[in-house]
Amino acid sequence: MDKSSHLVIVESPSKAKTIGRYLGPEYTVKASMGHLRDLPKSTMGVDLERGFTPKYVSVAGKEDLIKELKKASAAAEKVYLATDPDREGEAISWHLKELLELPEEKARRVTFNEITERVVKESIANPRDIDYALVDAQQARRILDRIVGYQLSPLLWKKVRRGLSAGRVQSVATRLVVDRENEIRDFVAKEYWSLDVDLSRMGKPGSFTVRYYGDEKKKELTAEDQVDAVIQDITGKTFTVTNVKKAEKKRSAAPPFTTSTLQQEASRKLGMTPKRTMAVAQQLYEGVDVAGEGTTGLITYMRTDSLRLSSEAMDAAASFIKARYGKEYYYGKHHVFKSKSSAQDAHEAIRPTHVELDPEEIRGSLTKEQYKLYKLIWSRFLASQMANALYSVVSIDTQCGVHSFRCSHQSMLFSGFIAVYEEGRDDEVEVTGSPLPDLQEGEQASILDIKKEQHFSQPPARYTEATLVKAMEEKGVGRPSTYASIVSTIQDREYVIKQDKRLAPTPLGEVVNGLMMERFTDIIDVEFTANMENQLDDVEAGSRNWKDVLSQFYEGFHAQLADAEEALEGKRLKVPEEETEEICEVCGRKMVVKVGRFGKFLACPGWPECKNTKPIVERMPGRCPKCESALLKRKSKRGYAYYGCEKGAECGFMTWDVPTELDCPECGKTMFKKSGRGRMKAFCINESCGNFLPEAKRGYYKKKTDEAEEKPAKKSAKKPAKRSTKKTGGSK
Repeated sequence: MDKSSHLVIVESPSKAKTIGRYLGPEYTVKASMGHLRDLPKSTMGVDLERGFTPKYVSVAGKEDLIKELKKASAAAEKVYLATDPDREGEAISWHLKELLELPEEKARRVTFNEITERVVKESIANPRDIDYALVDAQQARRILDRIVGYQLSPLLWKKVRRGLSAGRVQSVATRLVVDRENEIRDFVAKEYWSLDVDLSRMGKPGSFTVRYYGDEKKKELTAEDQVDAVIQDITGKTFTVTNVKKAEKKRSAAPPFTTSTLQQEASRKLGMTPKRTMAVAQQLYEGVDVAGEGTTGLITYMRTDSLRLSSEAMDAAASFIKARYGKEYYYGKHHVFKSKSSAQDAHEAIRPTHVELDPEEIRGSLTKEQYKLYKLIWSRFLASQMANALYSVVSIDTQCGVHSFRCSHQSMLFSGFIAVYEEGRDDEVEVTGSPLPDLQEGEQASILDIKKEQHFSQPPARYTEATLVKAMEEKGVGRPSTYASIVSTIQDREYVIKQDKRLAPTPLGEVVNGLMMERFTDIIDVEFTANMENQLDDVEAGSRNWKDVLSQFYEGFHAQLADAEEALEGKRLKVPEEETEEICEVCGRKMVVKVGRFGKFLACPGWPECKNTKPIVERMPGRCPKCESALLKRKSKRGYAYYGCEKGAECGFMTWDVPTELDCPECGKTMFKKSGRGRMKAFCINESCGNFLPEAKRGYYKKKTDEAEEKPAKKSAKKPAKRSTKKTGGSK
């Protein structure tokens, strides 16, 4: 590399490829592959007695990459540290500076809110120094989590179960799930009734349905005798229309995405976990090879709590909307949304970098997940700058004696932004009502039918991943960069499991949460954790010293830890056993789930009298295509899922393909689908069926012929390549 050249360091090869496309030959772009320096894994790595001084070490396995970057940086005139524009990105840049021993004047920091040619060149032309306030805020967070993890986890090992670990923010997220479960358990359903009356206009065609509203004021019917009393009062009588109200209602578009709302909407509409959403969004941000465009960053930075949009982006949206949909579909001016008062507002909202790159036009350049997420982001941004939707709303009041009944109907007059995008909802969809005849005040109607129905109030719903992220954001727990990892971690640690797409605490999670609630009131407290986030924000703003924050936290935490050790001396908390419907064939008891060195298994609760154990298997839909017995999901020695007949070797059927509930329309046998993410088309694996799909056509990875096998092997100092662990489809 020439002495006059410059080195740009980013985190990933895809980001390096995109940025390298925009910069000239005097710039060399390399990837650090994430962190190159961190706290050691085997020890605390923080000197708690001497000002919380961290001891950073090079990440194992990256020695060759570090040497390569040191050599490249030594030859460069300037080194531009272009890691992500957030606390962690700032910390990675600082670690690179220290690791590569770069002087201040040589290490220049650049950030890209979007990876486009204009922004990349502007940022390179206007570098800055490393922001040490951001670095300190990230160091404080990292050390806080290290202290809790490395000092609290051993207590959980001794008092609950070996192998457990604790986290600062994750403990609060687990508490939210447990608290919701307790609300559900404690919920007492209340009875209520609805009363609908079908009415026919007197002397005019048309009918409509009204619902009981009350007497002089709104009243809820809570018992059947109350309903019957109303029915007795109105039977045989006429209804009078007392009020007809017609109005137009406007509905505004949702604002562009923040990290939280993107994760929520991707969960609702695409079924993507927050972790997967952020991984795919990272790909879109760093750059994708688009036909005719080259490697292009498609969205702005995806870790943000801001609703701010640049004037250039809103101008581009305005031009696009007018050209494609017409002037009447444009909002009329820049539609500016106000961010929450607690928002850091460091970056724009999440939006496409080039609104003219229609998702449909570049679909062939994207994976299925990339296309779906890009379309979601593109549509939401475009809709945010479009005109309001307009509805006609009609409300009718009727009277029968002292009883009031009401009905309403809503119809769309102008679609506006809904032509492009409509926000998903976690609660029930608003009922628009049936179309109503053109009723006039004073008009009479007679009863056609009376319908009463009993209802019971419902408990609060369990959190989904989307609603848990929403709750964390509302309560100030975590920040945009941490939501996905928090939701993922509490499931990986088996404190929370997903049941029917909703989160429920495990017995283990409830025991650990109970211990935390009793002994570590600060860590498990939502307000305390939210306040800690605010203190980290203060460190980032430069108004608070990061070591003071650590010292204040550790003083209280250390005291609680000592008290817990003393109070729990000689005690061990028992995790309730999870009973299953599986019957022990030896003694007839219901078997329970146990956890051993190699994971979960079924065991008889009658131990030591009965020592029967067996592996956990999951029953699948469909039937064995060989003998019509049940199909079970099992795991291979390498941990891969496969599916086999419940009769095992007696039948011999097994496959990597996933059984479905569908039967083949030609032979009637169970159909299967390719394993993996997303919706897959079902196929028949019955070779004697005319609908049979051969294994080669099921879409699995097919290993190419290795030409090296046909030629003499050349000597090489390189290590042999690892054997492929990719699964192949089809029955075995």
